[in-house]
Amino acid sequence: MQDKPHIAIINGPNLNLLGIRQPEIYGFERFDDYFQRLVKLFPNVRFTYYQSNSEGELINELHRLGFECFGIVFNGGGYTHTSVAIADAIASITAPVIEVHVTNIHAREEFRSRSITARHCRGMITGLGLRGYELAIRALLPV
Repeated sequence: MQDKPHIAIINGPNLNLLGIRQPEIYGFERFDDYFQRLVKLFPNVRFTYYQSNSEGELINELHRLGFECFGIVFNGGGYTHTSVAIADAIASITAPVIEVHVTNIHAREEFRSRSITARHCRGMITGLGLRGYELAIRALLPV
């Protein structure tokens, strides 16, 4: 029997405050609650979840999982627009990465419209709320 595919969800800065921080922009659901719904929705997937507000810790987690898991769903938060180091980490690993943003980064402040990390990702989902994570998982799984 084949093991379940391992998909890692890695969230960056301030995403630990989903459901609390600016709910009119980011929604009212806490990510931990949403994560439990994802686990139930995809019973044939083994998930891990990691969140950090630290750039170096995110890089370490990408390095740790990027050669062993089936795929990574990554929301770099504000580092999306500023971190060459995270972009380099994504470029260095073999696991496919789908970048996710809860809000539409192209409809917000000008500085948010550019993703430094996206060019190294298989794809990007932006502006679909938390549902973007589900769609990213579906994109990583075989048909």
